Amino acid sequence: MTDVNLEDLLKELDQKAKDEFASTPDVVDKGHDLDVSALPISARRWHKVTDAVAVVADLKGSTKLGTGKWAASTASIYEASTGGVVRIFDKFEADFLAIQGDGAFALFWGERRYERALTTGITVLRFSSDLVRRLEARWPHDPQLPSTGYKVGVASSRLLAKRVGTPRNINQQEPVWAGKAVNFAAKAAQSVDRHLMAVTGSVWDRVERNDYLAYTCPCGEGPSDTLWVDHTIDRLPDGDPESQGRVLHSSWCAVHGEEYCAAVLRGEKKRNDVDHLKKAAAASRMREAIWSKAQQEREALRARRSGFTS
Repeated sequence: MTDVNLEDLLKELDQKAKDEFASTPDVVDKGHDLDVSALPISARRWHKVTDAVAVVADLKGSTKLGTGKWAASTASIYEASTGGVVRIFDKFEADFLAIQGDGAFALFWGERRYERALTTGITVLRFSSDLVRRLEARWPHDPQLPSTGYKVGVASSRLLAKRVGTPRNINQQEPVWAGKAVNFAAKAAQSVDRHLMAVTGSVWDRVERNDYLAYTCPCGEGPSDTLWVDHTIDRLPDGDPESQGRVLHSSWCAVHGEEYCAAVLRGEKKRNDVDHLKKAAAASRMREAIWSKAQQEREALRARRSGFTS
């Protein structure tokens, strides 16, 4: 029988909190090279990674996926869905990954962390569409099959990490990640529907500088800048620049996807076939800046005239 002296336990935890807040722990700066296996558990020491990118994959309607199905069928659904996402994270060399409920998240740091993270997210979108097609083919016309598929969020920030849990039991230890990246990526994923990927403001800054990620491929009527749509992540704090992100409504093209994915992972950024789009965008921004300045000058002139006549 489990025997717990409740008051002693609570007093012990309260004393630990008091001792913890009495002095700050050590923070070891690891730059862009963090070794998760070396994270301390007993020592009051945290490791800091300068910049990490979090990718969260959240499965829509997951609590209803197994409704009315045999246990083996439910197991197959989760093996295919969550197992598939974990496989993608691993294939794109995530530096850390974890399963959370019906979804999963991955962290990327070090060399080409944004490239690996973004290509991972886009690949999850492609996998999501294929997964739903397979589900609907396996259980056609099933009224209990929910509208499902993966929602993806991507965010970045500095992170502090430490292993927390029972010191002498490795099965009760997990890394804790203190920082905005994981939380903001989760909220970004929650802000969109299935088969969509939302990125925060700082991640979009990286996307828009990469032609392979920012513009469509030449299929159809040629490249365009319609791949991403402005998106306010309303679950983030008001006024936080990270909340002004973008949403991707597509995934890898069947014709150019593999080529573009490989180019991004190699660190390539420029495409010759989108120069005219970038020039048009620059001209548009210039016109908007001139118009805004003229509008401000007109308002200032009206204010001066109003003050003079009064």
